[in-house]
Amino acid sequence: MTIRRQRRRASPTRRTLLALACAALLPLGTARRSEAAEVTEVRLDWATYNPVSLVLKEKGFLESALKARGIAVRWTQSLGSNKALEYLNGGAIDFGSSAGAAALLARINGNPVKAIYAYSQPEWTALVTTKDSGIRTPADLKGKRIAVTRGTDPHIFLIRALQGAGLTEKDAKLVLLQHADGRTALERGDVDAWAGLDPMMAASELEGGTRLFFRDPAANTWGVLDVREDFAKAHPDLVRIVIAAYEQARTYAIANPEAVTRALVAATKLPEAVIARQLARTDLSRPEIGRVQAESIRAAGLALQQAGVIPAETDVAAAVDALIDPRFTAGSER
Repeated sequence: MTIRRQRRRASPTRRTLLALACAALLPLGTARRSEAAEVTEVRLDWATYNPVSLVLKEKGFLESALKARGIAVRWTQSLGSNKALEYLNGGAIDFGSSAGAAALLARINGNPVKAIYAYSQPEWTALVTTKDSGIRTPADLKGKRIAVTRGTDPHIFLIRALQGAGLTEKDAKLVLLQHADGRTALERGDVDAWAGLDPMMAASELEGGTRLFFRDPAANTWGVLDVREDFAKAHPDLVRIVIAAYEQARTYAIANPEAVTRALVAATKLPEAVIARQLARTDLSRPEIGRVQAESIRAAGLALQQAGVIPAETDVAAAVDALIDPRFTAGSER
């Protein structure tokens, strides 16, 4: 298994973030405690596409940080960015895992979320087909049935791939399924292709005999932790505590890659070889959120606007600026 590691010597930016993370886990003063006292429970998601969330849940770093304040932690599984953002919009969770471009699309559509932390830089999506389908490039998808989960990074990746081939969604037949069901549909022959997501995509490669026929790591937007905007405004100290706990989990994951593998195997019931393939495509070394993520998400947003998914009158750059909130990872690149 491979998880790309941090450089031995942390940059000033990284040291700043780690220092803030440690500070956030220290006891708060009496005045600051009163702000958190009105919250009795912090609700987060965990997702197999967010390995850090599994380590955080398993190790109990956040529970330990909040115990003295009498605040409980409740976990909910998200099966895709669309579900995490749906839970956030409905108030079912306070923090959720999503792809950056999916969060942008949700915000443009009226979901008041803020992206506050980058839990991974993954290549978690590609276009997948069976070995004997004859599909070699996105251009071959014209008229084909494609399984996809709307409102997720794989969906956005598909749109951009079609766009690069001079096609749109209307040139293919989209079959709307959750990620795991998309894998099943492809392997059963119910669809011709699938906009895949790890670890289901890695499992399909190794167990289902499918192949990734179109890959573009740069078109995979970052994995970001989102928070409801009203929660961030009312409880900034709790947001910092959550990010500090995420930092503990992320640094633990990098130092103990076998722990990440065990957690993912337990959650997914998939073999270690599948998980190793997922983690080999996952970089956990850059948690700061700011300019780099903004550029990636903006590029995806402009492609979606060109494809007609985002209204032509939308100011994509302004929407990205409204989405990304770097103040909780102070010192990050802008």
